[in-house]
Amino acid sequence: MSENTTVKKASKKAVLKSFLNWLFMAHSCYNYERLQGIGFLHAMAPIINDIYDKDDVEGRTEALQRHTAFFNTEPRLGSMIVGLCAAMEERIASGEKELAGEDAMASIKYGLMGPISGIGDTFIQAILSPLLLSMGLGLAIDGNLLGPVLYLVLFIGIILVLGYECYMLGYKKGDEAILNFIESGVIRKIISGAGIMGCTVMGALVANFVSLSTTVSFEMTTGTFDLQTNFFDAIMPKMLPMVLTLLVYTGMKKKDISALKMMGILIVVGAVLGIIGLI
Repeated sequence: MSENTTVKKASKKAVLKSFLNWLFMAHSCYNYERLQGIGFLHAMAPIINDIYDKDDVEGRTEALQRHTAFFNTEPRLGSMIVGLCAAMEERIASGEKELAGEDAMASIKYGLMGPISGIGDTFIQAILSPLLLSMGLGLAIDGNLLGPVLYLVLFIGIILVLGYECYMLGYKKGDEAILNFIESGVIRKIISGAGIMGCTVMGALVANFVSLSTTVSFEMTTGTFDLQTNFFDAIMPKMLPMVLTLLVYTGMKKKDISALKMMGILIVVGAVLGIIGLI
């Protein structure tokens, strides 16, 4: 979008309120018909109220109606779409009525929400949250109150900063900056690096918190041969927990076994092996 010095600008207070409305209420009135549509409208309300005169009822009504349609994306990275639409509303209020057409706003929202969802869900749900949880659990398992506190502080702090920066990226730089961000490859490098770090942390958690050992032993002429100590631990300490983790991962990933079914399998197999004295 070209620069235009006559564009009506929303106040910093309205922009901040728009961002906070989206961050905390993106799923308000969440429903199967429009998903985050009402949450998106709630985020746009401070901008619309600020750039339209109080007596311009028609302008406000039309602006609000533009943001009642279906919308769904990852909320934190998706805030860049909210920021972009806020900037577009400023231009519409300044006279660029061609942006108010049904296709213009909808094409921007629908075209961006899918790619951003893919990136955001991968980074937030599959990498960031499990990584921070593993750090917090490592402390909490020893009774350290810092575990849950550290997780909350880091997670909330990261999503606040990330969400705000993404909102301002869309608001100040426009759709070209968003597309460049998606296509730049930077986010792929971040996801790859975080994934490697996450695998390292999860590997350490397996060694520390997955407990499995066998009680089988044999009486030999040279003494008692303990299968766990003299065989498994001699080959690789924590070998059985690693094998169990890989079996669970393979079952859930390759065989498409649900988490609930896997828990049931582990309980039944563990009980049977415990009764017959193998573990």
